[in-house]
This record gives sequence, structure tokens and C-alpha cells, in this order.
Amino acid sequence: MKNYLNKKIFQIISEIVTSEDIQAFVIGGYVRDIFLKRPSTDIDIVTVGSGIDLAKKIANKISRHDKITIFKNFGTAMLEFEDMEIEFVGARKESYDRNSRKPIVENGTLEEDQNRRDFTINAMAMSLNKNNFGELTDPFHGLDDLEKKIIKTPLEPNITFSDDPLRMMRAIRFATQLGFTIEENTFAAIKSNRERIHIISKERIVEELNKIMLSKKPSVGFYLLDETGLLELIFPELHRLKGIDECEGIKHKDNFIHTLKVLDNICQTTDNLWLRWAALLHDIAKPHTKLFVPKQGWTFYAHNFVGSKLVPEIFKKMKLPLNEKMKYIQKIVSLHMRPIILAEEEVTDSAVRRLLFDAGEDIEDLMLLCEADITSGNNEKVERFLNNFQLVRQKLKEVEEKDAVRNWQPPISGEEIIKIFNILPSKNVGIIKDAIKDAILDGVISNNYEAAYKLMIEKGKELGLSPVG
Repeated sequence: MKNYLNKKIFQIISEIVTSEDIQAFVIGGYVRDIFLKRPSTDIDIVTVGSGIDLAKKIANKISRHDKITIFKNFGTAMLEFEDMEIEFVGARKESYDRNSRKPIVENGTLEEDQNRRDFTINAMAMSLNKNNFGELTDPFHGLDDLEKKIIKTPLEPNITFSDDPLRMMRAIRFATQLGFTIEENTFAAIKSNRERIHIISKERIVEELNKIMLSKKPSVGFYLLDETGLLELIFPELHRLKGIDECEGIKHKDNFIHTLKVLDNICQTTDNLWLRWAALLHDIAKPHTKLFVPKQGWTFYAHNFVGSKLVPEIFKKMKLPLNEKMKYIQKIVSLHMRPIILAEEEVTDSAVRRLLFDAGEDIEDLMLLCEADITSGNNEKVERFLNNFQLVRQKLKEVEEKDAVRNWQPPISGEEIIKIFNILPSKNVGIIKDAIKDAILDGVISNNYEAAYKLMIEKGKELGLSPVG
């Protein structure tokens, strides 16, 4: 096993702990990832004694005092070395108050520290002392569970999840990331303890959700969240997409299943977390807009517009960032029907100009979402839409090269209109600006100053305005 611990930092730690007669181990995710053959740069070191004192000794040895961060309240220290972050902590045992996931911590042994770990695959430790360097301590058979691809708690799962309910989210996240199965009793305990999730902060829940979102196939995690009953508690808006209604023998598709298909599709083309969120939220307003129209069927009119209005509410409630990332998702959700409509109808220059104008630099992301949104089981229909989207893409390219309307700025500003007509800021300024914009986007005039100036004078005359000078 010592061959796995060939990084320089392990040799340095080994020399110090051996000379100081201190027990120290690398533990947790780094050990797990060795056996999974996954790259890992986050290293957790547990020592029987003070983790902070050990970190200071390591920093002295490598002369990197500027790269050590001490967290006295938590009894931990973080050391940066080469491309790695090494966290040092003393072995501990924990007890919990039912109303908090923050434990009462006492010094403990390695065995007691392993008992407090979340899952068997994260409880394995490898010695860093020279007399048994690399020796694996695996009291809960985590290595066997790795081979079986099982997520399982070291101790009784009801205790593990009741003590720290965030571990329920972590179980689902690891199952999603690693392609593992949650062991039967562990899964049942998540169901039984799901209400305990309410004591966890929104920030910590979203952190786990984002890790699920960044996995290769996020739908796995969302189906598990749904099966355990957690989804309805942490993300009721998504849960409401579930189900199929029928009227006059006509059904609509299950929008929850459709949404997760779209999410998985988009993950094949992008690592962009926020575009993945846009995919998850693109149909979020369908329950609000669902209507059955006789002789026509189920409709979801304006669900894209209503959905864009829901995004800030969801982000605020879930403690997601209320900044340009949220606005980006609003834009994508609001516009996601536009390319689909273009793909179904004749692609006019005017419609393409307006799409380029509204989407700006996010046009490619919008097109990726629209292509991911094709989840029909009808292969002929899928192929037809994809071919039509290629025509839309070609038209976007042609119009952009010809008219340059992406991130378009008006040839004449509002300030110029005010100056030319010698008027105060007013409704008329906006009317003239909109007339110029619409004329350019509709191809009535060219996108240049001279054509815009001429139209401005004409429009001003209609409004009873005359240029000064």
C-alpha cells in the first residue's frame, strides 16, 4: 500500500510524526479515491493529538508559514503544498444535540474518529508512521463496499443521519458521482429521517445539489432525492412537475421526467453549472400555466415567461446567488421557446435578428439548451428538429455576419436625441429609440448612423419635434 503514498508531502509528514512519536494517518476521500483510481488533491490528515500543532511542525519543515491557515474554533489547520490542500485535524469523538448538526467534540482515538465518519468508503485510513507506513485500517470493510459499489454508513444509519442530516444529501451525491447504489438499510434510514433535513442550512443543501448537478448524469441524484422524499422538502417547485393529467382521453407528458432528460442531455455538451441550472428550470412554470383546451389538448402558454419570473424567487429561497448568474438563467429560461418556434416555422431574417439581439453572447448556450430539449421517443421527429436547428444556426451565422446585431447598441443614443431636438428626457425619446431599434431588427433600415438619423428626423416630425440648428 505504501506505493500509493508516493507524494513528497507524505514523506515529510512521516519523518516528523515518526521522530515525534505521533500517530498520524491519511483518511477519508483521498484514500477512497486511491482505490477508485480518481485524481484527488484534497488530503485529510488525522493525528492522535493536536492537528494544529502537527500542521505547524510541517509548515516549519517546509518553510511555508504563509500557506498555513488555522481554524482554532474547529481545531483544524489547512496547509497548501504544491498543488494540494492538506487539512490536519486531531482524532475526535462526537456527540450531537438533536436540534443542531454541530457536534460536541472531544479528543479521541483513531477508532473513535473512524466511527464518526459518514460512510464506510470514507472511513478508511492509511498510516504515515515509518514502522507501518501505508498500512490500511478499514474497520467497516469500506474496501469491500467500494468493490460492491455500495454507499453504507459505518454505524446504525438512523443514528448517523439523525445526528447529521446533511449526510443524507451526501449519500445521494456520492451515489450519483460514483455510480454506486445506496445500501438498503441506509436508503430506508434516509426516508425515515428526511424531515431532519430542515435543520440543515440552505447553503449546505445547495452545495450538495451543485455537486449532483456537476456529475455526469445528475438525473440519478434527483430521482434518488424524489424516492427518499427529500426532493419535496428541499425543492418543491421541481417536485410539482411530477405526474400526468388526462382530460377527454388526452394526456400530457410527465414534465419531471422530461426535465431530467433535458438536464442529462445538456450535461453531454457543457460543464457550465449555470446552464445546467437553466435546463433544470426551463419548464419550472408548467404547473402554473397548465390548461386543457377542448379540441386542442394541453397547453402551457407563456411558461417560459412565467418561469423566468419564478427564477429569482427560487434562487432567493434556496440561497443561490442573486447576481448575474441568476439573470443569465432568467434570460435562458425566458428565451428557450424562441429557437424552437423558429425551427418549426420559416426562419426569417427579422426573427433571427431579434433573437440575436435578445440573446446576445448567450446565443450558443440557448441553442444548446434547445437541442437538449428534444426528448421525443419519435426518432423521425427528433431528426427533423435537429435538422431544423442546424438551419437556424446557419441563419444566425449569416445574419450576424451581415447585420452585427449581437450585443447591439443603437447607432443614436438617447442623449443625442435629447440634444438634437433640444428636449427634456421624456416618453418621446423612448418612442424614437424603439422605432430605430425595431426598424433595424425588422430590416427596414440598415444598421448605421445615417439611416438611423434619417428615421429619427421622420419619427420626430410625427411627434411634433424639429431638430435644432
